[in-house]
Amino acid sequence: MITHVVMMKLHDPADRLEAATRLRDMEGRIPELLTVEVLIDDLGRPGAYDLVLRSTHADEAGLSAYIDHPVHQDLLVWLRPRLADRAVVDAR
Repeated sequence: MITHVVMMKLHDPADRLEAATRLRDMEGRIPELLTVEVLIDDLGRPGAYDLVLRSTHADEAGLSAYIDHPVHQDLLVWLRPRLADRAVVDAR
């Protein structure tokens, strides 16, 4: 099992809800995406990121298939221009 965690800082925090909705909408559309959890920062403290995506995948091949899947790639077309920063952790 691989847990994929992505913290995202957006140029405009007003995009948080739309981004969270689009991330959650991947659920059930990508076979290799076993679970999806999206958290939105509520406090806006200095240094905080706006969103966190936590997903699980059966293995490294499943994570790679998820990343390359057209549904995920379509999301990235919308998301990438809105990202000011991101940090990723992939753990077993």
